[in-house]
Amino acid sequence: MKAAVIVFPGSNCDTDCFHALRDVVKVPVEYVWHKDRHLPKVDLVVIPGGFSYGDYLRTGAIARFSPVMESVIQHANDGRAVLGICNGFQILLEAGLLPGAMLRNKTLEFICKHAWIRTEENLTIFTGQMEPGETLCVPIAHGEGNYYCDDDTLKSLHDHSQVVFRYCSEDGKTGDAFNPNGSKDHIAGIVNKKKNVLGMMPHPERSSEAILGSSDGLKIFESILNALE
Repeated sequence: MKAAVIVFPGSNCDTDCFHALRDVVKVPVEYVWHKDRHLPKVDLVVIPGGFSYGDYLRTGAIARFSPVMESVIQHANDGRAVLGICNGFQILLEAGLLPGAMLRNKTLEFICKHAWIRTEENLTIFTGQMEPGETLCVPIAHGEGNYYCDDDTLKSLHDHSQVVFRYCSEDGKTGDAFNPNGSKDHIAGIVNKKKNVLGMMPHPERSSEAILGSSDGLKIFESILNALE
């Protein structure tokens, strides 16, 4: 498996993703600058967290028009894997690769802490090493992570098993008390209908080693490696 990490002006988790892939999961990986129009021959594209273009207009709204995104969209449409984390999730929404939109957190404050998420679907390349209902402790760090979609879109997400992660308690209970940003249906991550594109607000790269306080995020990278090797 080979991977690429896209770098936008304002990305700040690109190095973390690069480290998790190269040094922890042990796969070849390279950076791709947002102005490059062509991707190298890779199996996985990662759009990392950060504040692309300073989050002006809306989060991800400008990055969505970066030259590299044409190739990312083609990569996804060809059925190959794309992982968008935090700001990367926001960019995938703006690019139309995933349905819905992001609103400001319900507290109107930036949130940075560990959160629990529950695995809803394991029949994806991103979750194959987990069991349905398994909980993970993964950090969040965002000001606009309040996922929103209309009721018809939510029904479609359910009908096609696209909700992959929900915010929850440590023992897997869902509810407003365990939803840090107010996202609809406690959604923390979704996939497209083909299930080759995942967007998630929590940061698995920041929980890929025990020294970081949790290594639960490593299961996501290991799932991808197992599926694509």
